[in-house]
Amino acid sequence: MIKMNSKQLRVSLGDDEIKKQLQHNPIYIVLDNVLDTYNIGAIFRLADGVAAEKVILCAGSETPPNSRIKKASINTTEWVNWEYYPTTVEAIKKLRAEVPGIQIVAVEQDIRSVPFQETAYKFPVALVVGHETDGVSQEVLALCDKIVELPMYGINVSLNVMVSLGIVLYKVLDSLN
Repeated sequence: MIKMNSKQLRVSLGDDEIKKQLQHNPIYIVLDNVLDTYNIGAIFRLADGVAAEKVILCAGSETPPNSRIKKASINTTEWVNWEYYPTTVEAIKKLRAEVPGIQIVAVEQDIRSVPFQETAYKFPVALVVGHETDGVSQEVLALCDKIVELPMYGINVSLNVMVSLGIVLYKVLDSLN
């Protein structure tokens, strides 16, 4: 297993041979129109942290190479597999066709959502997160197998998309063990 600190990552270029040797968990992260490039970069760091199979950027989400994504990701964009699709619907349909039995789970506040910590996750799994203000689109929510949310106990109604994803990702990892 390769371990690099942030200084090493900032100057590294993803070596294709090393990338092939990296072990991945059967986790896909789908960004439905996430616009903030710092969120996108941080999500690449999360994807690396949980050894996700792939990050799928959709709709208005910026893609690497982008200096702000690179800075926030500390160059993990060079190591994490990623793809771009013009629509999230297209991305989910392709995932279902290419990854047999994949469970699609949106992280979103919705009347149909259930607490993330009470949900049974199965692998392979795709976690879908959405636009910082508008969330995951209704069209995409309709394609998901489950919708989970984090409880909010204070006066604020939501957490940052990257923070919410990180919490759910590590809960999903617990299901793998």
